[in-house]
Amino acid sequence: MKHVTQLKGSEVRWHCDAEKLGFKNTEEVKPVQGVVGQNEAVDALRFAIECRAFGQNVYVRGLSGTGRMSMVSDILKASQPQVEFKKEHCYVANFEQPDRPKLITLMAGKGHQFSQAMDELAVFIAEDLRESLDSEAMAEEKSQAEDSLQKSIKEITEPFEKELKQQSLAMLNIQSNQGAQTIVVPVVDGQALDPKSWQEKVTAGDISEAQEKQLMEKQQLYTRQLEEVSRKVNEVKKVGINDIRTLMEQYVSEQLDVQIQSVKSHFESAEVNDFLDELKQDVIDQYFYKKNKNYQPQERYAVNVLISRSPDKKCPIVTERVPSLQNLLGSIESKWSENGPVMADHMSITGGSLLQADGGFLVLDARDLMIEPGAWKILKRTLKNELLEIVPAEMNWPFGQPSLKPEPIPVSIRVILLGDAGLYYLLDNQDPDFPELFKVLSDFDSVIDRNAQGFKHYSAIIAKIIQEDNLHPFTAGAVAALIEHGARICAQKDKLTARFSRIADIAREAHYVACKDNHQEVKTEHVSEAIRRTKRRAGLPARKFLEQLANGTLNISTSGAQVGQINGLAVIHAGPIVYGFPSRITASIGAGRAGVIDIEGKAGKSGSIHTKGFEILGGLLRHMLPLKHPLTFSASVAFEQSYGGIDGDSASGAEFCCLISELTQIPINQGISMTGAIDQHGLLQAIGGVNEKIEGFFDACALNGLNGQQGVIIPASNAGDLMLRPDVQQACIDGQFHIYAVDNISQAMEVLMAQPAGLLVDGAYAENTIMGKAMKKASQFWQHVNDKS
Repeated sequence: MKHVTQLKGSEVRWHCDAEKLGFKNTEEVKPVQGVVGQNEAVDALRFAIECRAFGQNVYVRGLSGTGRMSMVSDILKASQPQVEFKKEHCYVANFEQPDRPKLITLMAGKGHQFSQAMDELAVFIAEDLRESLDSEAMAEEKSQAEDSLQKSIKEITEPFEKELKQQSLAMLNIQSNQGAQTIVVPVVDGQALDPKSWQEKVTAGDISEAQEKQLMEKQQLYTRQLEEVSRKVNEVKKVGINDIRTLMEQYVSEQLDVQIQSVKSHFESAEVNDFLDELKQDVIDQYFYKKNKNYQPQERYAVNVLISRSPDKKCPIVTERVPSLQNLLGSIESKWSENGPVMADHMSITGGSLLQADGGFLVLDARDLMIEPGAWKILKRTLKNELLEIVPAEMNWPFGQPSLKPEPIPVSIRVILLGDAGLYYLLDNQDPDFPELFKVLSDFDSVIDRNAQGFKHYSAIIAKIIQEDNLHPFTAGAVAALIEHGARICAQKDKLTARFSRIADIAREAHYVACKDNHQEVKTEHVSEAIRRTKRRAGLPARKFLEQLANGTLNISTSGAQVGQINGLAVIHAGPIVYGFPSRITASIGAGRAGVIDIEGKAGKSGSIHTKGFEILGGLLRHMLPLKHPLTFSASVAFEQSYGGIDGDSASGAEFCCLISELTQIPINQGISMTGAIDQHGLLQAIGGVNEKIEGFFDACALNGLNGQQGVIIPASNAGDLMLRPDVQQACIDGQFHIYAVDNISQAMEVLMAQPAGLLVDGAYAENTIMGKAMKKASQFWQHVNDKS
């Protein structure tokens, strides 16, 4: 006899009518452009694109699939965001602090021009300027200055030399421990005597004491005058040399001024002007003061243009698929000499994706970003300060050598992070900077509506997949089969999955199957075969389960009736594929005060959700057995032949029915399995994996042959989610298998035990009902316990 909760065969699977799609094959369908069915999420994303306020970076939540970064990039490009002006950042040498290169920021297109102009100026300094210093005109001016200097020196020394001659004295250059020096010595017989020769003549008696005394006094007198003359000569030399240097500096300065002014006239930039002024002074220092033998103007004055920009107003859009610290920031390339690593210079600096995205957008995968050491920290710092430090202070780069510390670069970047809900909530709760920096949430739903518009979206998406992957055209029936599979993946009433990557995988495999069959068009049967192939590849656990069921290793009954035993349903995951299988639940009960014991919980094999469901079971017992005395029985419930962990509350309804069966000794039909979570008032609540659970039990029943008495009880709230396999639907149509959609536990007990559950009236049930018998048995336990006490 058909129970009122039994579903019709047409209700266990939704069918998409191919004739209503409006085309014969996908050649008549225009491929989709952009994102479909996600209006709110796209609107949030567009707001983040168009709003330039601080902190309006966006977290794109829920969007999945291998092409999601490309999809966001497409949305950005379709929005055609504009920027008022683009900037090019350049690094140049800092002559005062070589380890701190200076930043010069120019308008788009000017960086390359500046670099070329500096290259030409450096060539002039290295070649033309050096040659002009050696020219005849310069040599003649220098010679005249030197002659003037010698004349000035002669005017000081000649009178002194004449006076010395008159006093039989002369100046003599000698070498001493202090180096070369000029001294005043006596002249005897026309010969200037050095101290040694003088001493020899004195010893030999060639010079009398009176003559010696007279000459020594003169020598001491004129030695003091020599010091004064030498001081005057040095002053004249110093002034003269400075005059010669000033002459040459003035010449160099005039030559440089012409070239530098030409460069300045092309760039209206205070930074460029300051740098050129510093360069001019550095050239003079290098030529006249530092005398650097390794002076290479072409290297020293080169400009490092970190990034070139086109002068249009299109925003840069950068997708960074490997968001490592180096790829985000850029790097400073190591420089080596014969003796090992040496200090890098400003030309060693390279920019990363943060710099490339300056003035525009940077698309990142959130999980990829989080696993890269230091990347999240640097991204936050850059967004907060709006400054990009290519080498952070905490990084020692390269290889322990003192690193460059380039001047920070002012940047304006809008970051788009793609991630899942779990990571979003983690960051929102644990990182105080996250809500301030990522104020926009673009929430992509995992489903779209199952209606004509949804079918149109699916058809356009499949057409796009066909176009991109060069697949054969799909018939309307094949597209309808893919839409049905989208409903199956989604498992929600009136919804289709928006995770199109899985639909794309099935479409590609259907194309493969069609090619194997030498078809030029993909048909319904090819899609069906692709779905079966996908299930088979991940179906080893399910096949092993059925083998153990067939050979008796697993003890599960799918026919007959048993007291205190029921078939619950569970699922296992193999990647994106889910399989259902039955699990035998048993209960035992007797008089006592221990209450209901969860054996899985005692063994430490149950998860928190299962434990919660079991505690709710106790609450439901108290609600449905409103005795005037406490419940005085000890009961235990167990999942038999379950040796791993178990979690979830979808078996709590089956556990309750099993316990009531053991309490009342009313047998349960073993051909009927049950899934559904209960609340404390007996209502059955929706569960996940309903299709897979039903099919898992169907396969177990079909193993020994269907008998027309088998089926599955599910919550009524899951009835709209059903998308069972065609063979399971056919069995339901033929009356060989049944699906019961129940609202409460009483309806479930009536299906399982083929007796009325009973209605609670004034605290009591009718005597011939399941719950009436349960009340009676509970009272007997109370009396038995009290009699013993």
